[in-house]
Amino acid sequence: MGRSTGAAARRATRSFPAALVVAAALAALSCNAFRRTGPDAAPSVAPPRTVSVAVEYTQVVECIEGSPRCADNVVFFGSWMQPGEEFFLAKEPGRYVWRGTAPRVPVNFPPRGDPYLVRIFDPHIVATSTGGITAERLKVGGELLTDFFSSGNPDESGLIYIDDNGLGHTPF
Repeated sequence: MGRSTGAAARRATRSFPAALVVAAALAALSCNAFRRTGPDAAPSVAPPRTVSVAVEYTQVVECIEGSPRCADNVVFFGSWMQPGEEFFLAKEPGRYVWRGTAPRVPVNFPPRGDPYLVRIFDPHIVATSTGGITAERLKVGGELLTDFFSSGNPDESGLIYIDDNGLGHTPF
């Protein structure tokens, strides 16, 4: 009886390394299986299309009493802009109309996601409840803003979508 147990033990020890090799080979194959069926590299991300957009603001004629620096420039802000990308609008001689062009505006029309928030800083109205921030009397991409977020306070912004031609569209 001791002899058959010894023979079985020898056969088991000889087949153990072979079983270990087979198990390791199967494990290696299964670990790399996804590489044979999946993509070799991540798909490239296409940057959004961008356009230049005309901006026009009609300033109130009089400087509101208590506004300290009415000779300062009007500044435009858009929610797609990074800090420091805001820009001054240029005043038309003899008029209270300010114009500029917003470069590299990502296209988001037909509506994709939320509309952009746009606004200006007007030094003529610093003494009002908005602290000089407004979206009233503002045209973006030729579209007069009619939909506002947080109207009448320093967070006031107009809502706008921009199409492939640089034209503005108010939210529906």
